[in-house]
Amino acid sequence: MTNQIKIALIGVGRWGVHLLRNFLAHPQVNVVAVVDPHPERLAVLKQQFNLDKDVLLTTQWQDLKQVPGLTGVAIATPATTHYALIKDSLQQGYHVLAEKPLTLNPVECRELCHLAEQHHLILMVDHTYLFHPAVECGKTVVQAGKLGDLRYGYATRTHLGPVRQDVDALWDLAIHDIAIFNAWLGEIPVKVQATGTVWLQGEGSREIIHSPSPGLADLVWLTLTYPNGFQVYIHLCWLNPDKQRRLGIVGSLGSLIFDEMSQSSPLTLIHGEFEQQGNQFIPVNQKQVVLELEPGEPLGRVCDRFVVSILNNTPSEVSSGWVGTELVEILAALTVSLEQGGKPIFVDKCSPA
Repeated sequence: MTNQIKIALIGVGRWGVHLLRNFLAHPQVNVVAVVDPHPERLAVLKQQFNLDKDVLLTTQWQDLKQVPGLTGVAIATPATTHYALIKDSLQQGYHVLAEKPLTLNPVECRELCHLAEQHHLILMVDHTYLFHPAVECGKTVVQAGKLGDLRYGYATRTHLGPVRQDVDALWDLAIHDIAIFNAWLGEIPVKVQATGTVWLQGEGSREIIHSPSPGLADLVWLTLTYPNGFQVYIHLCWLNPDKQRRLGIVGSLGSLIFDEMSQSSPLTLIHGEFEQQGNQFIPVNQKQVVLELEPGEPLGRVCDRFVVSILNNTPSEVSSGWVGTELVEILAALTVSLEQGGKPIFVDKCSPA
């Protein structure tokens, strides 16, 4: 087939295997190599996906430099490895799709974005929720003014594991909801606050990359303040068996709710407002509408956008390296607040408010 591009996968663990599945199914992609440090995992995947004998299976990512005509790489490795892998890939002339977060350091993120631009390469971050039909539809609803005057937003993301040992619940979970709110509002927060609680991994138990003292926070509460004063409140926890993936925006005319755990109605517009009668406020115009969504796997859309961006030499506005950098800057500011006991921090300066 014409316009086929050669792609390699670096890291095929819990998430990388889904990237592999989607790229193998894409008509304009030829998967030519798979890299993973575990030989037994490569052997399983070779059988599971009936990989062609010509597909390079290797434990060393440097082996990709021997693959002729390699166009791009998809990186799904621990975040601590992203900077070196992405930088080397860009310097080798490969387009890059990186699992979130882009890196753990805003300075490194900006460096990689500039490097991609200098080499005229695509640098895209796999912020899968930004390609979710519910998030795309929700953005249309919010920006069309159907909620009236926006009042506040809230989100809850809880589950029982997996418990990370390299980053805290903030870095593991918050990026999803922050990305959605930024997309729906069309702007980024200017000030943030974070408080957290540690139960499982206290200081000194292991190497800690991002954490408040005295360890990796298992529970985190966030407040995001946007330029017009609109505020978002987010609850994150990875040791709560009550699994929730729920996000909403409340306006003067109603609320928009994205409930990922609801199979039948993931995106709901709940109408309702107050009518003042004397000194009483009476609820009126109440009704609930389940919004219809386009079909399609969000990760499949991510992979397709990466391919289209390469073929058209046009960066993805939805999830470019710069979008990923903005999110890392927000997380970095939240980390400062977390370490300072919830002190308000400006995002652009990462300094006390």
